[in-house]
Amino acid sequence: MIRKGGFTLEKDGQLHNDKEQQPEIQADVEPAQVCGPNTTPYVVRPGDTFFSIARQFGVSLDALVQANPQIPDPSQIRPGQIVCIPRVTCPTGTFAYIVQPGDTMFSIARRFGVPLQELIDANPQIPDPSRLVPGQTVCVPISAPPGPCPPGTFPYTVQPGDSMWSIANKFGVSLDALIAANPQIPNPALIFPGQIVCVPRTTPPGPCPPGTFAYTVQPGDSMWSIARKFGVSLDALIAANPQIPNPSLIFPGQIVCVPGSKPPPGPCPPGTFAYTVRPGDSMWSIARKFGVSLDALIRANPQIPNPNEIFPGQTVCVPNR
Repeated sequence: MIRKGGFTLEKDGQLHNDKEQQPEIQADVEPAQVCGPNTTPYVVRPGDTFFSIARQFGVSLDALVQANPQIPDPSQIRPGQIVCIPRVTCPTGTFAYIVQPGDTMFSIARRFGVPLQELIDANPQIPDPSRLVPGQTVCVPISAPPGPCPPGTFPYTVQPGDSMWSIANKFGVSLDALIAANPQIPNPALIFPGQIVCVPRTTPPGPCPPGTFAYTVQPGDSMWSIARKFGVSLDALIAANPQIPNPSLIFPGQIVCVPGSKPPPGPCPPGTFAYTVRPGDSMWSIARKFGVSLDALIRANPQIPNPNEIFPGQTVCVPNR
C-alpha cells in the first residue's frame, strides 16, 4: 500500500481517494437547533478551517463568520461542530439550486437542460466544479425558448409550486397539448420558478351561440370589466362561457361570448368603449361609475360640446382603465 498526494495505491492496483474514505463525522448537536433560515448546516471535518469552508462553498469569509455568531472564535473549530453556510444569492438570469447527495455539475446541467460549460461559467464562486458538497448552492442559468412563444400560444412565467399539470389545469388546456407546445423543455417533470412556458390559447369549440357575440379579450380585461363594459351581469357572462374553466383567469386574445347583440361600431376610438347615457346620468356620475377621472372622460368626448348637457340615448366614450 502506497500513499501519495491524498491517494492510496492498494495492492490490487486500485487507486482510492483518502478523503472519500474518511468516516462520516457525526454532528455534536442537531443542525436545525443551530442554523437559521437562509443558511445550510455543515458538519466540520478534520482539517477544516473557516477559510477552507468559505472557499469550498463559494462564500466570503466575513459572511461565513457573520452567519455563525454561536462560534466565539472562528479560528478554533473542531470536527463534528456545526457551521452555518449562508446561501449564495444567484444573479439575474439564474436560479438557486441546493446540491443534493450524489449531485455533480454534469448531472445538474443535464437535469435542467443547460450546457455543462454554461453552468460552470455561471458559478465562479465554486473553486472546484468537480467537487460539489450537499447543501452547496449552484446557480443554474434559466433556459428560455429561443424566441417568443409561437403563434397560438402565450408566455407564462412559472411560479413557485407550479407543475406542467397545474399550469395545464389553470389555463384549461390538456397536459399533452402543453407539453407539445414546449419542446424547449427537455423534462416536463422538472420546471422551475422564472422559467417560461408557452401555453396554447383556448377558444370556444365553435362560434358563440345564438344570443351572444364574440369579444376578444384585451390587455387588462377581466370578466368583471367585460360584464360592466357591455352592461351584462357577471353571472350571465360566466354562464355564457362554460369553455372558460376559471373565470378569474383570462388572457389577451381569448374569446369571450357576451350575452346580447353586438353593439354597432360607434365613433369611440381605441382605448375607450361606448356607453349609452341613461336618465339621471351626468358626466360626473359616469366617470365615477367607471372609475375614471372626469377630465379623462371629457377629453375622450370632444364630440360633446357641453359636458354639462348630456341626454338619455347619447353615446359617451369611456376610457378603459
